[in-house]
Amino acid sequence: MRALIPTGNPETLTELGEVDLPTPAHHEALIRVTDISLNRADFLYLSGPAGDFRPGIDAAGVVARAAADGSGPSAGSRVVLHLPAGGGGAEYVAASADRLAVIPDNVDSASASALPLGGLVARRILALAGPLQGRRILATGVGGGVGQVLIQLAVAAGAEITAVAEAGQPTEHMAALGARIALDIDAVEGGAFDIVLESVGGDLGSKTIHKLRPGGQSLWFGQASGNPITLDFFRLLQEGTSLTLRHFVYADGDGSRDAADIEALLSLASQGGLRVEIGHRGDWSSAGPVLREMSAGRLRGKAVLSVA
Repeated sequence: MRALIPTGNPETLTELGEVDLPTPAHHEALIRVTDISLNRADFLYLSGPAGDFRPGIDAAGVVARAAADGSGPSAGSRVVLHLPAGGGGAEYVAASADRLAVIPDNVDSASASALPLGGLVARRILALAGPLQGRRILATGVGGGVGQVLIQLAVAAGAEITAVAEAGQPTEHMAALGARIALDIDAVEGGAFDIVLESVGGDLGSKTIHKLRPGGQSLWFGQASGNPITLDFFRLLQEGTSLTLRHFVYADGDGSRDAADIEALLSLASQGGLRVEIGHRGDWSSAGPVLREMSAGRLRGKAVLSVA
């Protein structure tokens, strides 16, 4: 069967090639993939020592053959897959029930495929932040899949969220979802925010710390710039700012909650409480160039590719 495989070349990243058709274990269903949603993690794995990583952490498809042990959805069901180790970019995938969530009838497969990784990060980091009603959030790096879900969930919970973006980066979709937009971190009011959600690192990420009110918390969940944040504790002392700094990893645990959390996100989408912004649709043969566009921050929302 055809699948996206790594090239080891940072210019092309991935290409279509031939791999063996998977043989499902007793507890696994065989899924015919129809859509894959690209994530920044796909780019990071492929642009480093790719090894045998195959892109496709998030995908949607149809159950071609149900699991032999009777677990999971029946044949013909539309499902979304979340595969932290990748491999969803293929004509067929074998996956256990805890990696599958049935797609509601009124949610299209492309939109469903765009929800898992971004939705899990957003849902879990906001849960870690605590009650959100009336709180002010400053967020960086939220122009993509994580950000669109994060903004909507935060606003629905009663928070006010300010998204920091770079000049030239698409921001209209973030504003439409309810975020305030800041293009200059230095112009953002200091000591004004209860929560910082930081995923860029470098100079920008370091400056967000000083925008917290005393006693605020910073949840760090990424380093998209490739540069670490730095903290000047003497400056914090002079400013009279105490804070909680916490590193967040969405995949803490054994993954047993993934399907239930994705089902909750799909239910919200089905009820109109969560909108999925797809900034690029195309054929899976274009995965490499699209990943490069995504890494440069030139795509708004998600990129979804159809598997012919």
